[in-house]
Amino acid sequence: MVIDLERLFQALSPLISGEPMDDQAVGSTFRRLMSTLMSFDYVVVFAYRGKERPIDLYSTFDAKDHVLFVSLYQAGPYLLDPFYHAACAPKPGVWRMRELAPDRFFSSEYYRTYYVQTGLAEEVGFFVPVSDQVTVVLSLMRREATGAFSGVEFALLRKVEPLVAALVRHHWGELDRRFDAALARTGRSRRKAVHPPADGVWQHLNLTEREAAIIELVLQGHSSESIGLKLGISTGTVKVHRRNVYRKLGISSQTQLLSLYIKNLGH
Repeated sequence: MVIDLERLFQALSPLISGEPMDDQAVGSTFRRLMSTLMSFDYVVVFAYRGKERPIDLYSTFDAKDHVLFVSLYQAGPYLLDPFYHAACAPKPGVWRMRELAPDRFFSSEYYRTYYVQTGLAEEVGFFVPVSDQVTVVLSLMRREATGAFSGVEFALLRKVEPLVAALVRHHWGELDRRFDAALARTGRSRRKAVHPPADGVWQHLNLTEREAAIIELVLQGHSSESIGLKLGISTGTVKVHRRNVYRKLGISSQTQLLSLYIKNLGH
């Protein structure tokens, strides 16, 4: 794809002017900037703060796709998303989904029952921390028919990352206030919104903190070996905990586990 310098300079003009812009204008500026460099099918921008419901800042989906990519995602599946976990780490820069995904992500129940519905060949994200707690992730998505981003295209995205980060920090630098306002509307406190696993979705199912941590990593797509490395325990210990959890919950499959997880997110 030949870069259209005239369109590129036009896309950069809002940055140069320094005028404050709303979410739609910032998102559109980002989309126009990226479209001068390469093709893609969708753009979506989320802001993340801990386990709180992500803020949908901008997207290019039609009404049907918006339900899947935004509304359903915000209802709970984001907690299993590799992009969400990278945002919480945080991991600034530009990342491909497959670089961040756990070793068994593409065979996980979350991938089979939710992510595969998106029909995406690849998702690439710009990760921009804007405060100690908030990270904005700007995603470029390509459908299977379009194909993945090439190595040359990804290298170009890395080169433009400082400009994207400047755009985000200039116009979306006060997102903590919006998260606080969203919590206030629900009547919840920040303390209740940010909790360890044992006090979260598994609390009323009487899982220990260690069991809850292991089972959430299972749902994210980590193998027993990967979980052991992350938690500093043996693979055998992970498997014992997993069997105990399945017996305690009266289930026998990851499909049932994911169903319980989604069902109890609102508790």
